[in-house]
Amino acid sequence: MSYYHPNPGIYRQPFASRTAAAEFSSSPAAPGLKGNVQFYQMPYGVEVFVYVEGLPPFKKEKNGVQTGPHGFHIHEKGLCEIGDGKDPFATAGGHWNPDQQPHGNHAGDFPVLFSNQGRARMIFFTDRFKVDDIIGRSVIIHQGPDDYKSQPTGRSGKRIACAVIQSG
Repeated sequence: MSYYHPNPGIYRQPFASRTAAAEFSSSPAAPGLKGNVQFYQMPYGVEVFVYVEGLPPFKKEKNGVQTGPHGFHIHEKGLCEIGDGKDPFATAGGHWNPDQQPHGNHAGDFPVLFSNQGRARMIFFTDRFKVDDIIGRSVIIHQGPDDYKSQPTGRSGKRIACAVIQSG
């Protein structure tokens, strides 16, 4: 698997007991988007490293639809099919929520991605899952922000990128 980060060695975690990675495929809504996510199993949870470029710029339409910051989640299935392009990556299913929590507390709810001239980098830690739990699932970047309360998806809009999580 190839990574787009200019220095991918920066993400090596010597104490990780298990790793996984995912490389993004873009949709017609963000054709230049590329990047990756890396997951590292640590003693008390999972470190998540994200690098993305080609995110669309912030925009708010008169109808209230917003582009950016971008919702970011683990989805149920590891399928990233664009289909006809009108509803890309629908094959990834809904948000991954193994313990049936309300939205905003799903195991697969991540912080939003803020675009800085089309680029985003983020590192965060979670104890909501183990790396083995997410292998074979997908990570989705959405067009708009997640409100972390609307059920079941947070009204984060269209799916603009998808990546299947594979064992590292």
